[in-house]
Amino acid sequence: MTAWEDRLEQRLGAHDRFRVGLVWAGNPDHKNDHNRSMTLHTLAPLLDCDAQFVSLQKGVRDQDRAFLAERRDIVDLTEHLTDFSETAALISCLDLVITIDTSVAHLAGALAAPVWTLLPFNPDWRWLLERDDSPWYRSMRLFRQTTRGDWASVVEEVRRELEKQVTD
Repeated sequence: MTAWEDRLEQRLGAHDRFRVGLVWAGNPDHKNDHNRSMTLHTLAPLLDCDAQFVSLQKGVRDQDRAFLAERRDIVDLTEHLTDFSETAALISCLDLVITIDTSVAHLAGALAAPVWTLLPFNPDWRWLLERDDSPWYRSMRLFRQTTRGDWASVVEEVRRELEKQVTD
């Protein structure tokens, strides 16, 4: 364990619950951001699971800032993350990353960390179609919208699967 990972572990506290990193929005300048991003509030059903949630979200948007501030149960160490190596170190302290299609999905996949990627109805070509795994990343599971814009059913499916993870 590196010194940076050790400091992160200290900031996260005891690893007595399943740790889940969250990313809900990408770069607002991305041409498909309006389809791939969601608000943090959309992920609220996940927060009822008995897990420790950790924000991996860089550049929190105004509409999410108040909700994040209210949710003291989401650990936010992102001000300490200045590059991918620090983000990678934080990912290594987690049991699972739940993310939309962002660089964090690719980073977690490249690290072979367990990652669940939430995809819009019309995803980027890299995610192919009609499959729940990725040929690029063996540790990745894909959760897809079946109806354009319907994040609620995707989040509900993820919540059911996360419940299974935290109770095993």
